[in-house]
Amino acid sequence: MARDLAIDLGTANTLVYARGEGIVMNEPTVIALNNQTGDVLAMGHEAWQMIGRTPSNIVAVRPLRQGAITDFDITQRMIRLVLQRVGVSRFNRPRVVICVPSAITAVERRAVTEAARRAGAADAQLIEQPMAAAIGAGLPINEAIGNMVVDIGGGTSETALISLGGIVAIEAVRVGGFDIDGAIQTYIRREYGIAIGEQTAEQIKVTIGSAYPVNEDLNAEVRGRDLVSGLPKTVLLTPAEVREAIEEPVSAIVDSVITCLGAAPPELAQDLIGQGIHLVGGGGMLAGLDVRLAAETEVDVHLVEAPLEAVVLGAGRCIESYEALKAMFMGSRPTR
Repeated sequence: MARDLAIDLGTANTLVYARGEGIVMNEPTVIALNNQTGDVLAMGHEAWQMIGRTPSNIVAVRPLRQGAITDFDITQRMIRLVLQRVGVSRFNRPRVVICVPSAITAVERRAVTEAARRAGAADAQLIEQPMAAAIGAGLPINEAIGNMVVDIGGGTSETALISLGGIVAIEAVRVGGFDIDGAIQTYIRREYGIAIGEQTAEQIKVTIGSAYPVNEDLNAEVRGRDLVSGLPKTVLLTPAEVREAIEEPVSAIVDSVITCLGAAPPELAQDLIGQGIHLVGGGGMLAGLDVRLAAETEVDVHLVEAPLEAVVLGAGRCIESYEALKAMFMGSRPTR
């Protein structure tokens, strides 16, 4: 019997939840290809290690950027590889629920469902990431109470106000963790004349990155290539410098939350004073972001228990109670 699956095909990581088993896969959304032959050489952790380290005939790419499919063929192959890795074959075709950004266009929506069906799924349904995150965080979404979720992924940040099983207000911006990494790379290139890779920028963000002053005693030693001499060079970076570097993408995320709050009906906005705002996604784990959001919105902000897994766990609950929760799927309820 085919296992029903929930897939969070995130810009940064792909997570798969199998019915009755829980999370069975959690790997980077990266695929390594041979440019000359078109062969897939690796995916997931193995491909992620290759970013910035490959010869010219091999390319390690992320098929999803800013929550959108940048290459339909590669995305289809990625979904097929994901399904193969969790045991799907042509004799074993599961129902699949895929988590997608709410900012996805109708064309991108069709592309994702078509890619999943061609890759071996018997049926493919889509669920918006903020809705899945709210379910995964255990929020009372079917009650007449305002629940606000801020989902900060690799390529998109989405703020949704949910009540009575539907999205009342939503604000999505195509800014996320990768934009924060890119801002760090740009700052170091501009201020120090050093080129660093994606992985180094991400490490700096995790180690000393913050949206609000915390752990100011920590500094990071950054090694990169001097753009003038071409030789390796080391500089010392402070948390204040990183905060300055990432201010633009962080401000864009904070502004989108404030915009969504401004669109909330008064009664639901009042609920948020008691309920607070729930932060999910890898980007939500940026140090001090909860404090910064709370300061600017004057509403309590809580980082949920499993921020990285909340979306796929919510979609997994839809798989476990397919008939009861299928109204949550995109296309099953009226579009806004």
